[in-house]
Amino acid sequence: MTSKLEQLRAMTTVVADTGDIEAVRRLKPVDCTTNPTIVLKALGTPMFADTVAEAVRWGQSQGGNRDAVIAAVADRLAISVGAALSELVPGRVSTEVDADLSFDTAASIEKAHGIIKAYEARGIGRERILIKLASTWEGIRAAEVLQKEGIDCNLTLLFNKAQAIACADAGAFLISPFVGRILDWHVKASGKTFTAEEDPGVLSVRAIYDYYKSNGINTIVMGASFRNTGEIEALAGCDRLTISPQLLEELDAAEGKLERKLSPETAGHVAPIKVDEKTFRWMLNEDAMATEKLSEGIRAFAKDLGALRAMIDKELKAAA
Repeated sequence: MTSKLEQLRAMTTVVADTGDIEAVRRLKPVDCTTNPTIVLKALGTPMFADTVAEAVRWGQSQGGNRDAVIAAVADRLAISVGAALSELVPGRVSTEVDADLSFDTAASIEKAHGIIKAYEARGIGRERILIKLASTWEGIRAAEVLQKEGIDCNLTLLFNKAQAIACADAGAFLISPFVGRILDWHVKASGKTFTAEEDPGVLSVRAIYDYYKSNGINTIVMGASFRNTGEIEALAGCDRLTISPQLLEELDAAEGKLERKLSPETAGHVAPIKVDEKTFRWMLNEDAMATEKLSEGIRAFAKDLGALRAMIDKELKAAA
């Protein structure tokens, strides 16, 4: 019998959530997703030592404000990681807009334009890239503008249905509803242990999937942030799933039949809901888990972006 990973590939587009080049080469995902945490981790490996050195030399040749130079080098390194991944996957690579721009629509759009321009300068077209934006009201509005310009977006840090509906209304190409972080919150809040079928993160993604399919929404649902293979198996059949190398390896080693859990034909009917800004903010406010996890996620990504910039500052000083 084929492995559970191979069975999953037959019903779901498998995406790797990593900057680990060797893992991507070995596991052969269709797409790759990155975030500031993943980029920082990748740049700390020997494989990217020359890339960091090149970016620092480039930074030394740039004039202007030091903070601006450091930010530009950070952008260059994030693009370098994405470009390396794009050489290994046939599909898309997701690159994230700075977390500290999560509440600034205009600056997010400007940053996205810069990311696309930087990839195009390396011969990588926009059709290979997804711009990752936090699923704040401002991030969703940025995605709405970018989508109309032909720049496809991945809306991340998505924890509840209000965010998912607003993203669909904005014409987002893809959303990344989180699973494991939702589970983390409920385990901490309740002290309970959840099976895969009871898992609040799994149930959240299933509810979003049903809403999209029953209302003819084309936005892709890509489950993300998994804690175990049980969560992944419980979402088999979802449009896409972005999975860490460790869990991909576990699925590749696992045998037994993988049952399809989601399909457009069996999606439950859900009546459409109109989500304007007031409704969005209220629904998010009423969901303590989503409110806390969205804020926590933005802070964590901003912290890792800060760590990357601090590393660059240190390297620039050492090279001076």
